[in-house]
Amino acid sequence: MSLLSLSGVEKHFRRNSKAPQVRAVDGIDLEVGVGETVGIVGESGCGKSTLARIALRLIDPTAGRVRFDGQDVTEDGIRAMQPVRRRMQAVFQDPLASLNQRMTISQIMSEPFSAHGLKPEGGVEARTRALLENVGLGHIDTGLRPRQFSGGQLQRIAIARALAVEPELIVADEPTSALDPSIQAQIVNLFLQIRRERGVAMLVISHDLDVIGHISDRIVVMYLGQIVEEARAADLLAAPLHPYTQALLSAAPTLKARRARSFRRQILQGDPPNPADAPPGCRFHPRCPLARDRCRSDPPALRTLPDGRRVACHFAPDETLATGQETGRSRLGLGAVAPALRVERRGAK
Repeated sequence: MSLLSLSGVEKHFRRNSKAPQVRAVDGIDLEVGVGETVGIVGESGCGKSTLARIALRLIDPTAGRVRFDGQDVTEDGIRAMQPVRRRMQAVFQDPLASLNQRMTISQIMSEPFSAHGLKPEGGVEARTRALLENVGLGHIDTGLRPRQFSGGQLQRIAIARALAVEPELIVADEPTSALDPSIQAQIVNLFLQIRRERGVAMLVISHDLDVIGHISDRIVVMYLGQIVEEARAADLLAAPLHPYTQALLSAAPTLKARRARSFRRQILQGDPPNPADAPPGCRFHPRCPLARDRCRSDPPALRTLPDGRRVACHFAPDETLATGQETGRSRLGLGAVAPALRVERRGAK
């Protein structure tokens, strides 16, 4: 059952009337099921964060529809969105910027209750302490202000605040990128704990395939405002079909694969094109090692394959063989790319 549904979503920006139009998000169809975790990956500037803000209705789409639990909320105003806001919460990249620096932690944690008119059993203070204990911060002084805490502590506070109103969906936009690697692992484990104990659906945006691979049931790969591949996490990491996905995975091989020398590094030429001047045909063709004349003129459709994955490439195979003897990588002629990441599946120890 779909909890969040985006249909044909677009978002265009223009600095002024004479500036070219930037199609930051260009025709996205995406669903997040009840209790499902969907990860979105791609290079900086591909439209991930814009898509997250559209999903939260923090910004309005230029075109397309946004539905939450079957309700079309695309054009809902502030008042109409109030009950929906309680059911969807956000965790942002920089917790120091997303938390009010003039408030104490106690005030920050009590704000969601007052905003939604909630009176938790046992009182706000007791509920606040319980939430902070759930995220591993039961010992902190809630009379202090955000600047008196570390980045990892602040992100845990932001997560606790998001959980305060018992949401059904959490949208996390680069939740670990501003943290040290050791702290990143702790936050990833916290998200896994929340998913396991609360059954909250998540839309996690990141450029870090390691984070996305560990936390997601399904992975969506974006390039220049469009989805180029979508599949179950284990399938995509084991056998990516799109050349861009393969390049992303080859850039982040596991230590095991590196020691075994079982991967071939793929270095993409050039930088992503200017989104205000997207190339015709396949948007990836200027950097694609397999680009042909058709790619330069004919935009590939995002087609659904028999196994349920979606891919936007003229030359991607219609399926991958379960034996692993002939995967999308070999049929595309890109050689062997090691499974880049270990995925901790739901229920794994």
